Amino acid sequence: MKRILGIDFGEKRIGLAISGPEARLVVPLTTVGRTSDSQAIRQIVDIALQEGVEGFVVGDPLNLNGSRGPASARATSFARKLAQESGLSVEMTDETLTSVEAEQRLREVGIDPRRHPEKIDATAAQILLQQYLDETLPRPGADE
Repeated sequence: MKRILGIDFGEKRIGLAISGPEARLVVPLTTVGRTSDSQAIRQIVDIALQEGVEGFVVGDPLNLNGSRGPASARATSFARKLAQESGLSVEMTDETLTSVEAEQRLREVGIDPRRHPEKIDATAAQILLQQYLDETLPRPGADE
């Protein structure tokens, strides 16, 4: 199958997570510092090439009521630029509260999220990509 890169877009940092070759299991990968969209996209495309990625899933930071705000517009714009630059497919998925869940998971394993904000971003990318895959891919043995 294909490997997919999950992206938790942020103004300062962008968290990345990657699926395994079966596109079922997702692990946090790294965090990219963001000074501009073009700089971040270059780095992400380089990582995608190194890792054999065939597509991206970008988190869409919707408001709690499901509406789109300025953060959603920025993430959508970034996703469009990433698709143009990489030539790969880019999907968007709701990432509401993934950073909160990421902080909670880190605390559970003894990592202070305040001291390691980059781990929050990569873990949030893991959560959003895993949720996307769980919702969109057929389960093994399921009737198709």
